[in-house]
Amino acid sequence: MDVSRLAIAVAIVAIAVIVAVVQRRRRRVDAPTQPAVRAPAQLDRHDFEGADTEWLLVVFTSATCQTCADVARKAQVVASSAVHVVEVEYGADRELHRRYAIEAVPTTVLAGHDGVVRMSFLGPVSATDLWAAIAEAREPGSGPEPCHGHHGPPIG
Repeated sequence: MDVSRLAIAVAIVAIAVIVAVVQRRRRRVDAPTQPAVRAPAQLDRHDFEGADTEWLLVVFTSATCQTCADVARKAQVVASSAVHVVEVEYGADRELHRRYAIEAVPTTVLAGHDGVVRMSFLGPVSATDLWAAIAEAREPGSGPEPCHGHHGPPIG
């Protein structure tokens, strides 16, 4: 009798272990997919004021985003006769946000006279990084290495 009870106890423990392993595997959830947020690679310069300038710096923002207001202020610092700065606020111009598939703000892009985006930033950016991006776009190799927050195509 003791042998049969021992066999039953071993079988019950084995079943419990198998059930625990199966439940653990079921609980394991795949990591959530991460959105692929990207800045536009090309702009139609005629969609924006300043289409005739050498460089166009566009900052896509939202009025509800405090970081956006900071980036838009910093972008205005780099405005010149060669660099036209445009803020495209979501509430005021949803169509341009849709047209360029802007999914996150602030998104800042620097486009040349041909509309090709030479540098882009997703999220906060400093005025220094903007100056460096413009310098690098104007004269490749002149600027420092891209900052950690840089996103977008290489310049050149």
